[in-house]
Amino acid sequence: MSTATEDRTDQAEGRPRVATRWVLAGTLLVSLLLAGVVSYYAASSPDGLEQVSQTLGFHTTETDHELSDSPFADYGTAGVSDGRLSGGIAGVAGVLIVLVLAGGLTWAVRRRRPEQDSTDQASTGETAA
Repeated sequence: MSTATEDRTDQAEGRPRVATRWVLAGTLLVSLLLAGVVSYYAASSPDGLEQVSQTLGFHTTETDHELSDSPFADYGTAGVSDGRLSGGIAGVAGVLIVLVLAGGLTWAVRRRRPEQDSTDQASTGETAA
């Protein structure tokens, strides 16, 4: 008989298993550190499209897009004068926004488990066709 405090092991290889929540927490932590701290040290040279436009000479026709005055436009945070902090806040906000959107989408389209369906049918008195 196993207890809740015993380590789970992968039966095929005998290795300890890592709980999904620890993997997700670690992934979130690394993502936030990369977005909030490491991104400051990224190359300051233009990205690929900007570099090509400068090389080919059509960068002078560039215009701002409709969202250029949004709070996180141009890899920064509006109203924050410190460039390092501004970029860090924008990066962390971007990670959190993507996490919420992806989590919400996953939750919305997830498949129900068969045992949930049978439990729901039993509680409502429905039978499977």
